[in-house]
Amino acid sequence: MPTKLSRRNFLKSLGLGATAAVMPSTFAAAARGEELATLLDLSKCVGCENCVYACKEVNQDKFPEPEKPFPTMYPSRVPVQDWSDKREVKDRLTPYNWLYIQTAYVDYGGQSWEIHVPRRCLHCQNPPCANLCPWGAARKQDNGIVRIDEAICLGGSKCNKVCPWHIPQRQTGVGLYLDLLPSLAGNGVMYKCDRCFDRIAEGKVPACIEACPFDVQTIGPRSEIVAEAHRLAEKMPGFIYGEHENGGTNTLYVSPVPFDRLNAAVQQGAGQPDLEPHPDMLSSETNLAKAMLIAPVAGLAAGALHAVRLVQNETKEDTDD
Repeated sequence: MPTKLSRRNFLKSLGLGATAAVMPSTFAAAARGEELATLLDLSKCVGCENCVYACKEVNQDKFPEPEKPFPTMYPSRVPVQDWSDKREVKDRLTPYNWLYIQTAYVDYGGQSWEIHVPRRCLHCQNPPCANLCPWGAARKQDNGIVRIDEAICLGGSKCNKVCPWHIPQRQTGVGLYLDLLPSLAGNGVMYKCDRCFDRIAEGKVPACIEACPFDVQTIGPRSEIVAEAHRLAEKMPGFIYGEHENGGTNTLYVSPVPFDRLNAAVQQGAGQPDLEPHPDMLSSETNLAKAMLIAPVAGLAAGALHAVRLVQNETKEDTDD
Protein backbone atom coordinates (compact mmCIF):
# COMPACT_ATOMS: atom_id res chain seq x y z
CA MET A 1 0.00 0.00 0.00
CA PRO A 2 2.72 2.58 0.74
CA THR A 3 4.04 2.34 -2.81
CA LYS A 4 0.62 3.00 -4.32
CA LEU A 5 -0.15 5.83 -1.94
CA SER A 6 3.17 7.40 -2.79
CA ARG A 7 2.32 7.15 -6.46
CA ARG A 8 -1.02 8.76 -5.77
CA ASN A 9 0.64 11.60 -3.91
CA PHE A 10 3.16 11.90 -6.71
CA LEU A 11 0.41 12.25 -9.29
CA LYS A 12 -1.32 14.83 -7.15
CA SER A 13 1.90 16.76 -6.85
CA LEU A 14 1.93 16.95 -10.63
CA GLY A 15 -1.53 18.42 -10.55
CA LEU A 16 -3.08 15.32 -12.08
CA GLY A 17 -5.16 14.23 -9.10
CA ALA A 18 -8.61 15.23 -7.87
CA THR A 19 -9.86 16.32 -11.27
CA ALA A 20 -13.19 14.60 -10.86
CA ALA A 21 -15.38 14.56 -13.96
CA VAL A 22 -18.85 15.69 -13.01
CA MET A 23 -21.57 16.77 -15.40
CA PRO A 24 -22.90 20.22 -14.38
CA SER A 25 -26.44 19.01 -13.84
CA THR A 26 -25.43 16.11 -11.58
CA PHE A 27 -26.35 17.29 -8.10
CA ALA A 28 -29.45 19.18 -9.18
CA ALA A 29 -30.61 15.98 -10.85
CA ALA A 30 -29.85 13.97 -7.70
CA ALA A 31 -31.83 16.46 -5.63
CA ARG A 32 -34.78 15.98 -8.00
CA GLY A 33 -34.56 12.24 -7.45
CA GLU A 34 -33.20 11.42 -10.92
CA GLU A 35 -30.98 8.39 -11.30
CA LEU A 36 -27.27 9.08 -11.56
CA ALA A 37 -24.95 6.91 -13.61
CA THR A 38 -21.23 6.71 -14.19
CA LEU A 39 -19.35 6.39 -17.47
CA LEU A 40 -15.92 4.74 -17.55
CA ASP A 41 -13.71 5.46 -20.56
CA LEU A 42 -11.49 2.36 -20.57
CA SER A 43 -9.13 3.91 -23.13
CA LYS A 44 -7.94 6.25 -20.33
CA CYS A 45 -7.48 3.73 -17.49
CA VAL A 46 -3.84 2.77 -16.83
CA GLY A 47 -4.60 0.47 -13.88
CA CYS A 48 -2.85 2.70 -11.32
CA GLU A 49 -5.37 1.57 -8.64
CA ASN A 50 -5.74 5.03 -7.14
CA CYS A 51 -9.50 4.40 -7.21
CA VAL A 52 -9.06 1.12 -5.32
CA TYR A 53 -7.08 2.71 -2.50
CA ALA A 54 -9.38 5.72 -2.34
CA CYS A 55 -12.37 3.40 -1.97
CA LYS A 56 -10.68 1.50 0.87
CA GLU A 57 -9.63 4.70 2.61
CA VAL A 58 -12.99 6.48 2.45
CA ASN A 59 -15.12 3.46 3.31
CA GLN A 60 -12.97 1.87 6.02
CA ASP A 61 -15.43 2.87 8.75
CA LYS A 62 -18.08 0.77 6.96
CA PHE A 63 -15.96 -2.38 6.87
CA PRO A 64 -16.95 -5.25 9.22
CA GLU A 65 -15.26 -6.00 12.55
CA PRO A 66 -16.32 -9.61 13.20
CA GLU A 67 -16.67 -11.34 16.56
CA LYS A 68 -14.62 -14.54 16.90
CA PRO A 69 -14.84 -17.47 17.33
CA PHE A 70 -17.73 -17.86 14.91
CA PRO A 71 -20.79 -19.87 15.97
CA THR A 72 -21.18 -23.33 14.44
CA MET A 73 -23.75 -23.23 11.67
CA TYR A 74 -26.49 -25.77 10.95
CA PRO A 75 -26.71 -27.01 8.30
CA SER A 76 -22.99 -27.11 7.76
CA ARG A 77 -23.41 -26.33 4.05
CA VAL A 78 -23.60 -22.63 4.98
CA PRO A 79 -19.89 -21.85 4.85
CA VAL A 80 -17.97 -19.44 7.03
CA GLN A 81 -16.55 -16.63 4.94
CA ASP A 82 -13.90 -14.68 6.77
CA TRP A 83 -11.87 -11.96 5.04
CA SER A 84 -10.96 -10.08 8.20
CA ASP A 85 -7.38 -11.37 8.14
CA LYS A 86 -7.05 -10.72 4.39
CA ARG A 87 -8.06 -7.08 4.22
CA GLU A 88 -5.26 -6.18 1.82
CA VAL A 89 -6.51 -8.53 -0.92
CA LYS A 90 -7.16 -6.40 -3.99
CA ASP A 91 -7.30 -8.80 -6.93
CA ARG A 92 -10.99 -9.58 -6.37
CA LEU A 93 -14.08 -8.28 -4.58
CA THR A 94 -14.30 -8.95 -0.83
CA PRO A 95 -16.17 -7.37 2.12
CA TYR A 96 -13.07 -5.17 2.48
CA ASN A 97 -12.42 -4.49 -1.21
CA TRP A 98 -15.43 -3.14 -3.05
CA LEU A 99 -13.53 -2.19 -6.22
CA TYR A 100 -10.67 -3.82 -8.08
CA ILE A 101 -9.01 -3.69 -11.50
CA GLN A 102 -9.34 -6.46 -14.09
CA THR A 103 -6.74 -6.47 -16.84
CA ALA A 104 -7.10 -7.96 -20.32
CA TYR A 105 -4.38 -8.44 -22.93
CA VAL A 106 -6.07 -8.68 -26.32
CA ASP A 107 -5.08 -8.60 -29.98
CA TYR A 108 -7.76 -6.76 -31.93
CA GLY A 109 -7.87 -4.72 -35.15
CA GLY A 110 -4.22 -5.40 -35.90
CA GLN A 111 -3.09 -4.03 -32.51
CA SER A 112 -2.13 -5.46 -29.13
CA TRP A 113 -4.19 -3.91 -26.32
CA GLU A 114 -3.80 -3.76 -22.54
CA ILE A 115 -7.23 -2.81 -21.17
CA HIS A 116 -7.90 -2.18 -17.48
CA VAL A 117 -11.48 -2.52 -16.22
CA PRO A 118 -12.42 -1.11 -12.77
CA ARG A 119 -14.98 -3.59 -11.38
CA ARG A 120 -17.57 -2.99 -8.68
CA CYS A 121 -21.34 -3.11 -8.32
CA LEU A 122 -22.96 -1.77 -11.51
CA HIS A 123 -26.04 -0.46 -9.64
CA CYS A 124 -28.69 -1.99 -11.90
CA GLN A 125 -31.80 -0.07 -12.86
CA ASN A 126 -33.93 -3.06 -11.93
CA PRO A 127 -31.70 -4.79 -9.37
CA PRO A 128 -32.52 -8.44 -8.63
CA CYS A 129 -30.59 -8.20 -5.36
CA ALA A 130 -33.06 -5.59 -4.10
CA ASN A 131 -36.16 -7.19 -5.60
CA LEU A 132 -35.45 -10.74 -4.47
CA CYS A 133 -33.99 -10.23 -0.97
CA PRO A 134 -36.51 -11.97 1.32
CA TRP A 135 -35.61 -9.72 4.26
CA GLY A 136 -35.79 -6.36 2.51
CA ALA A 137 -32.16 -5.68 3.35
CA ALA A 138 -31.21 -4.53 -0.17
CA ARG A 139 -32.90 -1.58 -1.82
CA LYS A 140 -32.51 0.92 -4.62
CA GLN A 141 -32.55 4.62 -3.82
CA ASP A 142 -34.27 7.21 -6.03
CA ASN A 143 -30.87 8.44 -7.22
CA GLY A 144 -30.06 4.97 -8.59
CA ILE A 145 -27.74 3.77 -5.83
CA VAL A 146 -28.34 0.16 -4.77
CA ARG A 147 -27.47 -0.42 -1.11
CA ILE A 148 -27.43 -3.28 1.38
CA ASP A 149 -28.56 -2.33 4.90
CA GLU A 150 -25.95 -3.92 7.14
CA ALA A 151 -28.16 -3.31 10.20
CA ILE A 152 -30.72 -5.92 9.09
CA CYS A 153 -28.84 -8.07 6.54
CA LEU A 154 -28.61 -11.69 7.75
CA GLY A 155 -25.98 -12.74 5.22
CA GLY A 156 -28.05 -15.39 3.47
CA SER A 157 -26.32 -14.42 0.19
CA LYS A 158 -29.50 -14.44 -1.93
CA CYS A 159 -28.26 -11.15 -3.39
CA ASN A 160 -25.04 -12.83 -4.53
CA LYS A 161 -26.88 -15.71 -6.15
CA VAL A 162 -29.35 -13.56 -8.12
CA CYS A 163 -26.83 -10.90 -9.16
CA PRO A 164 -25.71 -11.67 -12.75
CA TRP A 165 -22.16 -10.74 -11.72
CA HIS A 166 -22.34 -12.22 -8.17
CA ILE A 167 -21.01 -8.97 -6.73
CA PRO A 168 -22.01 -8.91 -2.99
CA GLN A 169 -19.59 -10.70 -0.66
CA ARG A 170 -20.25 -12.13 2.80
CA GLN A 171 -18.35 -11.62 6.06
CA THR A 172 -19.18 -14.03 8.89
CA GLY A 173 -19.25 -12.97 12.54
CA VAL A 174 -21.07 -9.66 12.15
CA GLY A 175 -24.68 -8.57 12.01
CA LEU A 176 -28.09 -9.29 13.41
CA TYR A 177 -27.93 -13.06 12.97
CA LEU A 178 -25.57 -13.29 15.96
CA ASP A 179 -28.37 -12.07 18.25
CA LEU A 180 -31.32 -13.77 16.55
CA LEU A 181 -30.28 -17.27 15.46
CA PRO A 182 -26.49 -17.47 15.53
CA SER A 183 -26.36 -21.10 14.40
CA LEU A 184 -29.31 -21.14 12.02
CA ALA A 185 -29.69 -17.84 10.18
CA GLY A 186 -27.63 -16.33 7.42
CA ASN A 187 -24.06 -16.39 8.71
CA GLY A 188 -23.01 -12.76 8.38
CA VAL A 189 -23.60 -9.63 6.36
CA MET A 190 -23.23 -9.01 2.62
CA TYR A 191 -21.06 -6.11 1.44
CA LYS A 192 -20.54 -4.29 -1.85
CA CYS A 193 -20.00 -0.83 -3.33
CA ASP A 194 -22.60 1.68 -2.12
CA ARG A 195 -21.30 4.31 -4.57
CA CYS A 196 -20.37 6.52 -1.62
CA PHE A 197 -24.04 7.34 -0.94
CA ASP A 198 -23.05 9.49 2.02
CA ARG A 199 -20.68 11.60 -0.07
CA ILE A 200 -23.33 11.98 -2.77
CA ALA A 201 -25.78 13.19 -0.11
CA GLU A 202 -23.23 15.84 0.91
CA GLY A 203 -22.81 17.07 -2.67
CA LYS A 204 -19.51 15.26 -3.19
CA VAL A 205 -18.53 12.69 -5.79
CA PRO A 206 -17.63 9.05 -5.04
CA ALA A 207 -14.06 8.64 -3.82
CA CYS A 208 -13.04 6.49 -6.80
CA ILE A 209 -14.01 9.30 -9.19
CA GLU A 210 -12.33 12.03 -7.18
CA ALA A 211 -9.07 10.10 -6.84
CA CYS A 212 -8.67 9.18 -10.52
CA PRO A 213 -5.76 11.18 -12.01
CA PHE A 214 -6.87 10.49 -15.58
CA ASP A 215 -10.60 11.30 -15.44
CA VAL A 216 -11.56 7.76 -16.39
CA GLN A 217 -14.99 8.17 -14.80
CA THR A 218 -17.73 10.74 -15.30
CA ILE A 219 -20.88 10.95 -13.18
CA GLY A 220 -24.15 12.55 -14.18
CA PRO A 221 -27.86 12.00 -14.87
CA ARG A 222 -28.29 8.64 -16.61
CA SER A 223 -29.86 10.09 -19.76
CA GLU A 224 -26.84 12.37 -20.21
CA ILE A 225 -24.38 9.60 -19.39
CA VAL A 226 -25.95 7.31 -22.00
CA ALA A 227 -25.77 10.08 -24.61
CA GLU A 228 -22.14 10.74 -23.69
CA ALA A 229 -21.32 7.03 -23.91
CA HIS A 230 -22.68 6.90 -27.47
CA ARG A 231 -20.80 10.05 -28.43
CA LEU A 232 -17.58 8.62 -27.01
CA ALA A 233 -18.10 5.21 -28.64
CA GLU A 234 -18.62 6.86 -32.03
CA LYS A 235 -15.53 9.06 -31.63
CA MET A 236 -13.25 6.28 -30.31
CA PRO A 237 -14.59 4.12 -32.12
CA GLY A 238 -15.62 1.81 -29.32
CA PHE A 239 -18.14 -0.48 -27.69
CA ILE A 240 -20.59 0.05 -24.82
CA TYR A 241 -21.27 -2.26 -21.87
CA GLY A 242 -23.91 -1.67 -19.20
CA GLU A 243 -26.55 0.18 -21.18
CA HIS A 244 -28.70 -2.90 -21.74
CA GLU A 245 -27.04 -5.63 -19.63
CA ASN A 246 -29.45 -7.01 -17.01
CA GLY A 247 -32.04 -4.58 -18.37
CA GLY A 248 -29.72 -1.59 -17.98
CA THR A 249 -27.29 -0.52 -15.26
CA ASN A 250 -26.12 2.78 -13.85
CA THR A 251 -22.52 1.98 -14.75
CA LEU A 252 -21.56 2.22 -18.43
CA TYR A 253 -18.19 1.23 -19.87
CA VAL A 254 -16.82 2.31 -23.26
CA SER A 255 -13.91 0.28 -24.64
CA PRO A 256 -11.92 0.35 -27.88
CA VAL A 257 -11.99 -3.47 -27.78
CA PRO A 258 -15.25 -5.48 -28.02
CA PHE A 259 -16.45 -6.75 -24.66
CA ASP A 260 -16.67 -10.36 -25.78
CA ARG A 261 -12.91 -10.20 -26.41
CA LEU A 262 -12.35 -8.64 -22.98
CA ASN A 263 -14.61 -11.21 -21.35
CA ALA A 264 -12.55 -14.03 -22.85
CA ALA A 265 -9.32 -12.45 -21.61
CA VAL A 266 -10.05 -11.39 -18.03
CA GLN A 267 -9.56 -13.70 -15.06
CA GLN A 268 -12.93 -14.86 -13.70
CA GLY A 269 -14.04 -16.69 -10.58
CA ALA A 270 -15.37 -15.99 -7.10
CA GLY A 271 -15.30 -12.23 -6.58
CA GLN A 272 -14.06 -11.77 -10.15
CA PRO A 273 -17.10 -10.96 -12.34
CA ASP A 274 -17.45 -11.58 -16.05
CA LEU A 275 -18.37 -9.21 -18.88
CA GLU A 276 -21.11 -11.36 -20.40
CA PRO A 277 -24.13 -9.71 -22.10
CA HIS A 278 -26.51 -10.74 -19.32
CA PRO A 279 -30.26 -10.53 -20.06
CA ASP A 280 -32.65 -8.88 -17.62
CA MET A 281 -32.85 -11.28 -14.65
CA LEU A 282 -36.32 -10.03 -13.75
CA SER A 283 -37.71 -10.39 -17.26
CA SER A 284 -38.36 -14.10 -16.71
CA GLU A 285 -41.86 -14.92 -15.51
CA THR A 286 -40.48 -17.00 -12.66
CA ASN A 287 -38.26 -14.30 -11.19
CA LEU A 288 -40.88 -11.61 -11.79
CA ALA A 289 -43.46 -13.67 -9.92
CA LYS A 290 -40.99 -14.23 -7.07
CA ALA A 291 -40.29 -10.50 -6.86
CA MET A 292 -44.02 -9.71 -6.72
CA LEU A 293 -44.55 -12.27 -3.96
CA ILE A 294 -41.49 -11.22 -1.98
CA ALA A 295 -42.09 -7.44 -2.08
CA PRO A 296 -44.80 -7.13 0.60
CA VAL A 297 -43.24 -9.83 2.81
CA ALA A 298 -39.79 -8.26 2.52
CA GLY A 299 -41.18 -4.90 3.53
CA LEU A 300 -42.73 -6.37 6.67
CA ALA A 301 -39.58 -8.36 7.43
CA ALA A 302 -37.38 -5.26 7.06
CA GLY A 303 -39.64 -3.35 9.43
CA ALA A 304 -39.55 -6.14 12.00
CA LEU A 305 -35.77 -6.51 11.80
CA HIS A 306 -35.29 -2.76 12.18
CA ALA A 307 -37.52 -2.89 15.27
CA VAL A 308 -35.40 -5.69 16.73
CA ARG A 309 -32.24 -3.73 16.03
CA LEU A 310 -33.73 -0.61 17.67
CA VAL A 311 -34.61 -2.52 20.83
CA GLN A 312 -31.11 -4.02 20.93
CA ASN A 313 -29.50 -0.60 20.62
CA GLU A 314 -31.69 0.88 23.36
CA THR A 315 -30.93 -2.07 25.65
CA LYS A 316 -27.22 -1.66 25.03
CA GLU A 317 -27.40 2.06 25.82
CA ASP A 318 -29.25 1.34 29.08
CA THR A 319 -26.63 -1.26 30.03
CA ASP A 320 -23.80 1.12 29.21
CA ASP A 321 -25.42 3.79 31.42
